[in-house]
Amino acid sequence: MMNSNASFINHHSFILTGIPGIPDKNPWMAFPLGFLYTLTILGNGTILAVIKVDQSLHEPMYYFLSILALTDVSLSMSTLPSMLSIFWFNSHEIPFDACITQMFFIHSFGLVESGVLVSMAFDRFVAIRNPLHYASILTYSIIGKIGIAVLTRAVCVVFPVPFLIKRLPFCRSNILSHSYCLHQDIMRLACASTRINSLYGLIVVIFTLGMDALIILFSYMFILKTVLGIASKTERLKALNTCFSHICAVLLFYIPFIGVTMTHRFGKHLSPVVHMLMANVYLLLPPVLNPIVYSVKTKQIRSRIIHMFQRRRNRT
Repeated sequence: MMNSNASFINHHSFILTGIPGIPDKNPWMAFPLGFLYTLTILGNGTILAVIKVDQSLHEPMYYFLSILALTDVSLSMSTLPSMLSIFWFNSHEIPFDACITQMFFIHSFGLVESGVLVSMAFDRFVAIRNPLHYASILTYSIIGKIGIAVLTRAVCVVFPVPFLIKRLPFCRSNILSHSYCLHQDIMRLACASTRINSLYGLIVVIFTLGMDALIILFSYMFILKTVLGIASKTERLKALNTCFSHICAVLLFYIPFIGVTMTHRFGKHLSPVVHMLMANVYLLLPPVLNPIVYSVKTKQIRSRIIHMFQRRRNRT
């Protein structure tokens, strides 16, 4: 019934997919997903609260961490409505305009996260290369301008995408591969040439995410060069330890992104379940694990969180 009416429904809505091939298992995913979203909100919310309350954490590194936490929450909230509608309420249909709006926010916050990771790499570079002038270089004003620039870049780059999708005619199946809307997933359902969409998507990946990855790589090459010039082994390890959390955040973002990009372009023969898992890992894993990594590896945040929970326990 769904496929026979695709030419009509497609102009008004898309059908989101839960677990491909085993829809009866969808309700079982509701609780793990709910748990992951809860962890995301609690973890990033705790990071934000701790940085706001503790005056000693009012430093550039922690301001950038706050921006990362806000981005992670925003990225998770972009997928939350459609995920809940599928796995909690078994409602798979999403209006065309709502789908495009969700797509815009998902891709925008993805680019924002990449930009924030670049900013944090620059922060580590300045802190290690020029520690005496660290606070004077990365002032509140500079951090604010960096944040605005990262957000503006993401919005400007993703802004044409909804219009590129809206110009396409859809007369094939209206069933998407994921539980939320992505540009490459919507694009494949079009019954006209998608060369412009594909070319624009490739340009965006190369000149934003690709360039960001190169900038981060070069930043760490300079950081490593600086660290190796430090005479004391203890100081070298201390300097590198301040970068560990950021390196983990970079790997948590870029490895799943590369994985989902490769499966979309070269893994058409793979099971739909693989595509679903890769896309979910890309969007759900970094927001869940980033606050855990920073809480475990950053002594100041870890001690403040422990102190906060101990104080609440003493009150009760």
